Amino acid sequence: MTASPKLLEPIKLGDLQLNNRVVHAPMTRTKAEADFTPTDLMGEYYAQRSGAGLLIAEATAVSPDAIAWMHQPGAFKPKHVEGWKKVTDAVHAKGSKIFLQIWHPGRATHTALNNGTLAVAPSAIRLENDQIHTPEGKKDYETPRALETEEIPGIVAQFKQAAIYAQEANFDGVEIHGANGYLIDQFLQSKTNHRADGYGGSIENRYRFLDEVVQAVLDVFPANRVGVRLAPNGVFNDMGSNDYQEQFLYVASRLNEYSLAYLHMMDGLAFGFHERGEPLTLAQFREVYHGTLIGNCGYTQETAEQRISSGEADMIAFGRPFISTPDLVERFQHGWALNEELDPAKWYLPVTSEGYTDLPTAQEAELA
Repeated sequence: MTASPKLLEPIKLGDLQLNNRVVHAPMTRTKAEADFTPTDLMGEYYAQRSGAGLLIAEATAVSPDAIAWMHQPGAFKPKHVEGWKKVTDAVHAKGSKIFLQIWHPGRATHTALNNGTLAVAPSAIRLENDQIHTPEGKKDYETPRALETEEIPGIVAQFKQAAIYAQEANFDGVEIHGANGYLIDQFLQSKTNHRADGYGGSIENRYRFLDEVVQAVLDVFPANRVGVRLAPNGVFNDMGSNDYQEQFLYVASRLNEYSLAYLHMMDGLAFGFHERGEPLTLAQFREVYHGTLIGNCGYTQETAEQRISSGEADMIAFGRPFISTPDLVERFQHGWALNEELDPAKWYLPVTSEGYTDLPTAQEAELA
């Protein structure tokens, strides 16, 4: 008998039947072509990890001005659709489901990555205490340009077009990336949003941009094929606001109105905590969000089982364990040891199988 009966139990996600409650979290891996087209290698990677009930593909740019690292994938050209089809075909052939995470970095980019185009953000506030990798080496972040009110519908339209391309590429749904200090998160948080128009100045107004993106994407996919990711406790990309509890509980309560496929919460603290109060928990979000809730960040097989058994979460997403252990779900089922965590220096090697598709299964490691 498995040690994780709830985690490995099938679940219905909207109209999708999933084999278990394990989610492959979206993770940056820099394996696309230089023109942001997904590669055959990416299809192999995701197929190897298709033991997960649901896979969420990595952050994918919605426009050519939304580039935050080299060899990231895009969803803003028809050519990208053809690349992504190889990924979805490979995953579907293994009997799993896959969503595409659509994303705009906002201020978390650089002119050296965007052909001289300055980053845009809700307000002209620079990302501090970090640097960004560019073709010209590591550089300090630049002060972004605050979006004009009349420009915002154009950004919303980019998310909608990315969703259209995701649908054409046969993704089962999309995840709107509202976490980790990227553009949507920058609008949500008072630290980065100092606007005086209808997109800032209050909790309700700061939610407006995300709400408009959700509505635009719902013109493409039905609500039960759309998820949203949030990071209320995160400090990544210089985030963390004093009113984070009020802001994110409000956001979750508003998203509850849409009957989405899921709300994906980075509730764990393994990615850093801003320490502006007590961490928000899945139990708190469960009180205001009544649909499928995914927990994420730093979970083990044991803690994942606990969260699902307690009813605080319906599914749990795993990131780093999937990098080093492609057959993670099978090892959970049989109680087999996981591979040693991969050296982080190998996480972002561009367009190579090393540290990507060459990690051994249990059979290959002779653990079975």
